[in-house]
Amino acid sequence: MESKIRQQMYFSKKIEIFFKILLVLFAISCVFPFLFVVVISLTDEVALSINGYQFIPEAWSMEAYQYIFSEGSQLISSLAVTLLITVIGTIIAVFMTGTYAYVLSRSNFPFRKFFTFYLFFTMLFAGGLVPSYLIMTKMLGLKNTIWALILPLAFSPYNVIILRTFFKKSIPESIIESAKMDGATEMRVFFQIVLPLALPGVATIGLFASLGYWNDWFNALLYIDNNKLLPLQYLLMKIQNTIDFMARNTDMTLAQQQSIQNSLPQESIRMAMVVIATVPIAIVYPFFQKYFVNGLTMGGVK
Repeated sequence: MESKIRQQMYFSKKIEIFFKILLVLFAISCVFPFLFVVVISLTDEVALSINGYQFIPEAWSMEAYQYIFSEGSQLISSLAVTLLITVIGTIIAVFMTGTYAYVLSRSNFPFRKFFTFYLFFTMLFAGGLVPSYLIMTKMLGLKNTIWALILPLAFSPYNVIILRTFFKKSIPESIIESAKMDGATEMRVFFQIVLPLALPGVATIGLFASLGYWNDWFNALLYIDNNKLLPLQYLLMKIQNTIDFMARNTDMTLAQQQSIQNSLPQESIRMAMVVIATVPIAIVYPFFQKYFVNGLTMGGVK
């Protein structure tokens, strides 16, 4: 009997070691592409065009980052705008999503079916780009304002569904009923009881919202003409488009095009832009990681 138990323990340890090795290899496969992008961004453009992509390049260069940071004040201004809309937008998105999801999770709310149908209807049918543009610019007058970058992404039906299910699965009805018997209002129950207990779900929604705001460039393309309000992603895209235009301008001779292509770090700049856009949000992500899996899996069960 003891020998069988030992054999089972030995076998289970082998299985555990196997899966640990498998997870390590999977983690390396996830990290390796980003490290490769960093290496390419630090590779000399001439060496890159001659030798192609190499993990250990023949010549290193900071030319791509120097070209991007030559924007100077504009880059700092765009980074500040992106940080501002990410922080303010995430707070607004979490508040709007949380309040809507909490109402839908309450079985005694008389209009719950109507607002649930209204939520699903907006997921299936959208007004379109032209009506959205007219509302933002003509009716609300938000063109060239910071709110044009915040409000379009402030509410997501998908996030509401996740958080609503999380509230229903993780918040016992008895706790809410006890709080109301003690005289607590709905707002007090929501802020002092529901939100602290649903912190994993709220953190997950906050992560989704912050990623959406950080990576957004399309709203800036539609509503922003003022250079002081350009977010980081849109500025990087403009830099890349400028490089492509200079390298492919049909008004130039072939020799001039070749000269510009040799002088501008085109490939390394693309990779440097990926690094600049990814590193800040990658630094923040580990702080949400302990809430992310729990919030997503529990909220994803319908």
